[in-house]
Amino acid sequence: MNRSTPPPYASAAQAGLCLVALIAGWIVDRPEISFYLYLLAYIAGGAAALLEAIKAAARRQLTVDLLMVLAAAGAAVLGDWAEGGVLLFLFSLSNALEDFATYRTKHTVQSLVQLRPSEALLLRDGQELTVGIQTLAPGDLVRVRPGEHIPLDGEVVDGETWVNEATITGESEPVVKASGATVFAGTINGHGSVVVRATKLAADSMLERIVKMVHEAQSQKNPTQQFVESWQQAYVSGVLLAAAIVFAGALFIHTSDVRHAFYHAMVLLVVASPCAVVIGSPAVVLSAIARAAQLGVLFKGGRYLELLGNVDTVAFDKTGTITLGAPGVDALWVEEDASPDAMLRLAAAVERRSEHHVADAIVAEAQRRRIELPESTEFDYHVGLGVHAHVEGSWIGVGHERMFAGHGIAIPQTALDAARHLREQGQTALIVAAPEAGIFGVIGLSDQIRPDAAAALAALKRMGIQANVILTGDNEQVAQRVAQAIGADAAFAGLLPEQKVAELRRLAKAGRTVAMVGDGVNDAPALAVAGVGIAMGGAGTDVALEVADVVLMRDDLTALPMAIWISRQAKRRIRQNMLFALGVIGVLVLLSFMNLPLWLGVLCHEGSTVLVVLNGLRVLIERPAK
Repeated sequence: MNRSTPPPYASAAQAGLCLVALIAGWIVDRPEISFYLYLLAYIAGGAAALLEAIKAAARRQLTVDLLMVLAAAGAAVLGDWAEGGVLLFLFSLSNALEDFATYRTKHTVQSLVQLRPSEALLLRDGQELTVGIQTLAPGDLVRVRPGEHIPLDGEVVDGETWVNEATITGESEPVVKASGATVFAGTINGHGSVVVRATKLAADSMLERIVKMVHEAQSQKNPTQQFVESWQQAYVSGVLLAAAIVFAGALFIHTSDVRHAFYHAMVLLVVASPCAVVIGSPAVVLSAIARAAQLGVLFKGGRYLELLGNVDTVAFDKTGTITLGAPGVDALWVEEDASPDAMLRLAAAVERRSEHHVADAIVAEAQRRRIELPESTEFDYHVGLGVHAHVEGSWIGVGHERMFAGHGIAIPQTALDAARHLREQGQTALIVAAPEAGIFGVIGLSDQIRPDAAAALAALKRMGIQANVILTGDNEQVAQRVAQAIGADAAFAGLLPEQKVAELRRLAKAGRTVAMVGDGVNDAPALAVAGVGIAMGGAGTDVALEVADVVLMRDDLTALPMAIWISRQAKRRIRQNMLFALGVIGVLVLLSFMNLPLWLGVLCHEGSTVLVVLNGLRVLIERPAK
């Protein structure tokens, strides 16, 4: 895995040697020398194909390599060494180009592994030791200096920095990392020196798993490739039989010249060979999977790459997918003569002592507004009801109205009405009471919608997706509010996991091809049932990598339209390759019955193979419209 595949220079050298020997044999005017030069060209251009044909024959298989070797041998029997040499040169050239295309797509991913350093600065007993990363174990502390690559997956325990995580998530913007933040092997440390505690072995890092998954995906066959291979054996047998029939027919009907009849059979053997058809799909799939990995999208196989291009309906889980899965402050209500910031200041001073996720949201909102928080004392909490403390000598409470009733504090009806109104909108409403200061207010919180959600759904609509729907276990009011905010076509609320599965099956029965997008944790049944299961990777959670067919490595829904675009581009290129390759074969087969020269048949046939490979590589460099 860590050892990168070398460029296929050998296949290129063989094609080059074949060409040089071929040209030399054509230039030299002495037949005895030309013969050996042509023989060298045959060996250089045809040895690999002959070896592959022998291996396939040992497995009782007939391949394209056999057709090419037989055609070249036939040309030699006829004395047309130059034409046979041209055939082998172009065939070896197309194989070299195919090898380079495969190398290019695999190298795109393998180059990520090379970003991971081979050594790390281990902190042990107050000393800094340079050690190989393979010797590190979970729990070891390593120092990462500014500008260095992080050596393995871990957690920041000291220091603060920003990290370029493009190698893992495709995210171009640096991400701030403070104490407690997760970092990944192969990412680039920014300006700060940090100490990282290893959480995984080097071999188990997210980077290694990504590369492994991409290699496995590239080795899997997509439906088009499986279809082509299903008839390739019979097709090659049919071409050999057709060549024999043409030879016999030409010999007994058209001409009595054995050489002429054999020449016609060889031409058919060349032009009917399905080289371009066979390579047309894999060339595209390899390129598309590599391109997607660069952008932080992992396809678990070519099958899913092709299936995603057929999707016309996308179903989204709400919590953790459409939303961030964490509450945020949506509304602040106070009496007309009171200040929202003053109320928030007191509430955040109390909540700063709490460990509840709602408290984090309130404190974060105060920090966002640059409000300086006073210290609180005598902090206490009531499970499920709220918290209270003394701030600047006054009793302050934040929570449900039942908590205040237990303390004998009367909440104004206006505040109670405001809380009820916010709850009717699907928000969590907390009452803030500072009776000694005469301050009463309400804080409304809700799960925050991802900033990119609306843009992602709008992009899907522009791409022709018929329906974007939300499937959630949350209540109807919350579901409809979120659907309206992001422009979803429908929202189905109050669904248990098995009910989400039933809804997906209903959509499938209605003729829809559905992709399900979830967080990969509690949506496993729905992801498994959908036509394509897509997980929000959260930078590669283990569950997301296991259950989904496609993983969005960064928590960014805008990667979803990109994934669908890549899939559709791949389908388009595969279709173009298939139509072009089959069309060329059809035309050349017809022309073979009209005295098509062998050299022209070779040129057109092998040229079509080169073109489909280049068309597949286009996926690596194409850019989508905004």
